[in-house]
Amino acid sequence: MRDRQARLATFGAFAIQGLCFASLVTRVPQIQDAHGLSDADLAIVLLLVPVIAGVGSALSGLLFARYGSAVVLRVAQPAVCVASVLIGLTGGELLPLYGAVALFGLFVGAVDASMNAQAVAVERHEGRSVISGFYAVWSVAGIAGGLWASFANSRDLSLFEGFVIPSALGIAGALFLGRYLYKRAEEAGGPSAEEIKAAAKRVPWRPILLVGVAMGSFYIADAAISNYSAKFLEDELDASSTVAPLAYVAYQVAMVLSRSIADFGVRRFGPVLVVRAGAVVGFLGMLGVILSPSALVAIAAVTVMGLGVCVVAPIAFSAADRVDGTGLGIAVSRVNLFNYVGFVLGAAIIGAFAPADGASNLRLAFTIPAGLILLIVLLAPSFAPKPTAGAAEPAAA
Repeated sequence: MRDRQARLATFGAFAIQGLCFASLVTRVPQIQDAHGLSDADLAIVLLLVPVIAGVGSALSGLLFARYGSAVVLRVAQPAVCVASVLIGLTGGELLPLYGAVALFGLFVGAVDASMNAQAVAVERHEGRSVISGFYAVWSVAGIAGGLWASFANSRDLSLFEGFVIPSALGIAGALFLGRYLYKRAEEAGGPSAEEIKAAAKRVPWRPILLVGVAMGSFYIADAAISNYSAKFLEDELDASSTVAPLAYVAYQVAMVLSRSIADFGVRRFGPVLVVRAGAVVGFLGMLGVILSPSALVAIAAVTVMGLGVCVVAPIAFSAADRVDGTGLGIAVSRVNLFNYVGFVLGAAIIGAFAPADGASNLRLAFTIPAGLILLIVLLAPSFAPKPTAGAAEPAAA
C-alpha cells in the first residue's frame, strides 16, 4: 500500500512538471512578441532557464542527504507553478521577465532532481525497471500542455491567462500528492549520517560522466525541439500560431508511445540495445526535421525523433542509481546536471543561429544536435554499469 501511494504521488509530480513546462515552452513565440524580444534576446532568455536550473539541481543534491528528496519536491513544485504565472504577469518589461525566468529555472532544477530521485526510489522498492513509465506520464501531461497552448493561441489569450490555469492545477496537485512521497528514511533505508557521507564519497564519477555525456547530447536535441519547434514552424515553414505548438504535441505523443513500452524493452533486451536503437531512430527523425519542406512533414519527423531519443533520459537515471551506494539519489542528482548542460548548450547552439538572416539558419543549427544523437550510439554501453556495493541491481532481462 505504501509503495503504491509513493508511486502514484511520483506519477503526479511528473505530470505536473510536464504540464507546466509544455504550457510555457510552446508559447515561446508569444513571449517573444509580448516583450518585443529580438531573436538574440530570446536566446538569452531561453539560455537563462537551464543555467539557473543547473544551480537548482546542484543545491537539491546537497539537501537530499539531510532532508530527503520529498521535502525538496514539495517546496519546489508549487514554486515552479507560481514562477510560470509570474512570467505571464511581466507585461512588456524585460527586467521582471528575467527575474521570473530565473526563479522558474531555479525551481525547475530542484523539481527535476527531486522527482527523479523519487522515481528511482520507486524502482528500487519494486526491484524492476519502471522509470520510463514516469516519463511517459510526463509526456502525456506535455501533450495536454501543448494542446492548451494551441487553444490559448487560437483564442488570443494573454500569457497570464494561458499560464494561470495549468499552474493552478499544478499547485493543487502538488499540495495534495506531496504527503504521499517517500520520506528520507524510506528512500535510503535509514543509514546514519556518517554512513551517508562515506557512501557519497564512494559514488564513482566515471560511469556518471559517460552516461551524463549521452544524456547531455539528448537534451541538446530535446532543447532544439522544445524551445524552437514552434518558432521553426512559424518562421520558416509558414505555420499558423495554432498549428506551430502541435510539433511539440506530436513529439510528446511519440514519447508516450515509446516510453510506455521502453521498460519492457529494457527487461527483455537490456538497456544498451534499447538506447542504441533509440538513438538511431532519433537521428533519422532529426534528419527529417532538417530536410522538411512543410509543417506537416516537420511534425511527422519530430514524431519519429521522439519515438527514438526519449528512452535516453529515464534509462540514464536508472543507470546512475546502479552505481549509487547511498540510496539517496546522489548519483541521480549528479547525472541530472547533464540535463542542464545539454539544455544550456542546446539553447546556446540554436540561439546562435536564430538571429542570422536567411530561411535556413535553424535548419543549419539542427544539424549539430543531429550529429550528437549519433554520439549516443557509441556511448550506449555505459548505460549498463557494474553496480557498486549497496546500489540497485539491474532489472533482469
